[in-house]
Amino acid sequence: MIDKREIIDAATVLALNPHVVEKDYVLGWLLWGIHNHEVIGKNWIFKGGTCLKKCFFETYRFSEDLDFTLLDPSQIGGHFLQNVFGEIGASIYEQTGIEFPTEFQQFDIYTNPRGHNSCQARIGYRGPVSPRGQNMPRIKLDLTADERVVLPPVQSQVFHPYSDALDGGIVIQSYAYEEAFGEKVRALAERTRPRDLYDVINLFRNAEARPAAIVLLDVLRQKCEFKGIELPVLAELEPYRSLVEGGWNHMLAHQLPALPPFTAFWEALSAFFAWLDTGIAPQIPASYGGAAGEEIIRHRVLRPLVSSTVQPHLEIIRFAASNLLCVDLSYLGTTRRIEPYSLRRTRQGHIVLHAHNVDKDEHRSYRVDRIRGAQVTNQTFNPRFAIELTPAGPMAMASTRRRRTSRTPVGGLTFVYECASCGKQFFRKQRTQRLNPHKDRNGYPCPGRYAHWVDTR
Repeated sequence: MIDKREIIDAATVLALNPHVVEKDYVLGWLLWGIHNHEVIGKNWIFKGGTCLKKCFFETYRFSEDLDFTLLDPSQIGGHFLQNVFGEIGASIYEQTGIEFPTEFQQFDIYTNPRGHNSCQARIGYRGPVSPRGQNMPRIKLDLTADERVVLPPVQSQVFHPYSDALDGGIVIQSYAYEEAFGEKVRALAERTRPRDLYDVINLFRNAEARPAAIVLLDVLRQKCEFKGIELPVLAELEPYRSLVEGGWNHMLAHQLPALPPFTAFWEALSAFFAWLDTGIAPQIPASYGGAAGEEIIRHRVLRPLVSSTVQPHLEIIRFAASNLLCVDLSYLGTTRRIEPYSLRRTRQGHIVLHAHNVDKDEHRSYRVDRIRGAQVTNQTFNPRFAIELTPAGPMAMASTRRRRTSRTPVGGLTFVYECASCGKQFFRKQRTQRLNPHKDRNGYPCPGRYAHWVDTR
């Protein structure tokens, strides 16, 4: 498990509550556990807003829930899920030290409007900064087994920007990007919540990842047909404008480094529906010319191109660019308000940020090694050039083979050992009584290094 300071430092730079960042960290490892579980890994398909953040666009709003479509309806059962998440929690603890106490796991099975079983689960955890005792944070899971999956699922690399990332990364089976986009538009039509508006417009603005309108429309039509609703049109959303605006701050502010103005997103709906109806996309500004020999940098992970002190500032700038927000840049002892556009490597080997200086109304380039801070503002801008700061295209990678990134498989035959000192149980794939350093049930370091065998599953 990473150190508490890493979470706090990231939260400080991103201007977020440390518990929001901690949850993002824990979500990554929970996805690892789900994907590598031998029973459910191949049957669960990741979807929803957290999928967009963790699998497609790292410069996105932080999310809190995990939504899955299950290909096997028999896996929606309280006893089955308790056993599975007991195994997953034990495996993650062995790998990282993050705790998922079974007594803080709740699985509520209910009948959905289509007459089939669904589940809403809450999984408690103890991470680097979460409190001890009864008030531990929880991750909500929404599980359904009767959704219409229109496109073949894909294997997606999970964005996990923390120091304990595995060499092979974390992988999860997810909706294809076009289906994730269509599902968000369907959600906007059906429930019209602030986060649905934010998601739809963000996906629409990302021109390089934008699917053909006819493909999205086909996915959307099938999704709406399955839910028994009409295809959305702007006129039918207008009556909900004041309701969405009223919840804009409450539902989104804690998930973002800076909250964009509501009107900038609502007013973009007309362009979105025009594109969906006609297939004619808005014109994209040309790329800034720059100096001869410059190389555009659009890597998803900027290490080791830039130092660890600069990396967080560039992530803030990337977020601002994707949301069309100006940035207050601390540079060489002064602060400049800029519109960020492009990150490039010069012939001399310097990494520079190309931007438009708002105060001077002219183009400027800034060496990133001289950037001392970046703060997102709520001032929007209309792009003068193509925005080349966000990584090109979504992060998903299609694959027909499952990649195993763990050192230990999850599920199947499991040996249960109990610490001779504190009584805490460990679930393992091999017979071994030796224990790694661990914490007892109250969260304190345990001196025990050996366990006795309890049972075999």
